[in-house]
Amino acid sequence: MKAYLILENGKVFEGESFGSIKEVVSEIVFNTSMTGYLEVLTDPSYYGQAVCMTYPLIGNYGINYNDMESDKIHMDAFIVHELCENPSNFRSQDDLNTILVKYDIPGIKGIDTRSLTTILRDNGTMNGLITTNEDYDLDECLNKIKAYSVKDAVLNVSTKEIYKEGNGKYKVALMDFGYKKSIVKSLVKRDCEVTIYPGDTKAEVIINSNCDGIMLSNGPGDPSENVKIIKEIKKLYDSNIPIFAICLGHQLMALANGFKTGKLKYGHRGGNHPVKDLINNKVYITAQNHGYYVLEDSLDKKIAEVAFINVNDKTNEGLRYIGKNIFTVQFHPEAAPGPLDSGYLFDMFIKMMGGKDNA
Repeated sequence: MKAYLILENGKVFEGESFGSIKEVVSEIVFNTSMTGYLEVLTDPSYYGQAVCMTYPLIGNYGINYNDMESDKIHMDAFIVHELCENPSNFRSQDDLNTILVKYDIPGIKGIDTRSLTTILRDNGTMNGLITTNEDYDLDECLNKIKAYSVKDAVLNVSTKEIYKEGNGKYKVALMDFGYKKSIVKSLVKRDCEVTIYPGDTKAEVIINSNCDGIMLSNGPGDPSENVKIIKEIKKLYDSNIPIFAICLGHQLMALANGFKTGKLKYGHRGGNHPVKDLINNKVYITAQNHGYYVLEDSLDKKIAEVAFINVNDKTNEGLRYIGKNIFTVQFHPEAAPGPLDSGYLFDMFIKMMGGKDNA
C-alpha cells in the first residue's frame, strides 16, 4: 500500500505503508543511531514526534521485548528507508512490522531518508502528516499540519502510581517525566532501591520520603510548559538532598533557578554526540535525544557553572550547582542505544549519597 509523508513546507515523499494503517500528524525528527531502533521506539521522550532513522536498513535483528525502554511505543510514527522483514538474531522474538501493529503505530518505508534529513537540517524541525490516502487534498493536509503542536507531553507519559524497583542500600526517588528503564537499571545495579513517582508529585512527598538522593528523569516536550513541576523542583533544589538530573530533568532544574531554555534548529538525537567534561578535560561520545537546551547566557554564575559542552555546536550539555550536591546533564549516561562512556556519572551520584566510587 502506498503511503505519503507531507511536510509543512509542501514537500511530499512517496513510500510504502507498514505497521498500523492510519493517518497521523506529528513533529518530524531524525535519529542518527545505527542500532537500537527498539530502544528509540520505546523512549517516552519521542512522545508527539515521528522519527526518521538515518541509517538505511532498519529491523535486521528483529525485536526483543526485554530491550524496551518503557511499556509501549510513545512516538507517533516511524520512518525508514529499507525495512528488513526477515530478521536474523537468536534473541529476536518478533519483527518490526509486528510490534508497530501491536501498539497501533504507523510506519512509512522506501522514502529517501537522506533527502528528508537534509531538509530538516537545513530548514529545522517541522511538522508533517503521514497518510495512505492517495486522494489527499494538499491544502487541507497543510492546514492540519500547521495547526499541530505537542501538549501535556510529560503528564501523558508519566506513571500515575508510585512503585519501587530494586532493593539496595541507597534510596533514590525518581521523578518520572518519561523515564527510560535503563536509568533505573543503572541505579539498581549500583545498589539502589528506586522509588518511581509521577511527574507532578509534590516536592514535600519526595522530601518526606527520607530518600538519599533524587533523580530527575528525561522526558518529552517543551520544558517551559511544565510550570507547576518547575515550582516543585525549586523546592527540591532548596532541600539539600543530592540530585542528579538527565535531559528534561536538566532543563527543568535550570528553569527552576530562573535560567532559560531555547529550541535547537533540528535537535540532537543519536548515539554519536561528542561532549566535553570541563572538570576532567575529557571528551566522551554520548547518546542524546533532545530538541531543547539551556541557554548559557541566561545562567547566574553564582548559582551554577557549566560542566559539559557539546563539541560540535558548543551548546550547554550539563551544569554543576554551586554549594549544592546537584549536577545535571543534557545527554544520556545510561545510553540505550549508544555508548556507555559517561556511565561514570551514576557513580558520582552514588558518591554524593555517601557511597564509594564504583567506577
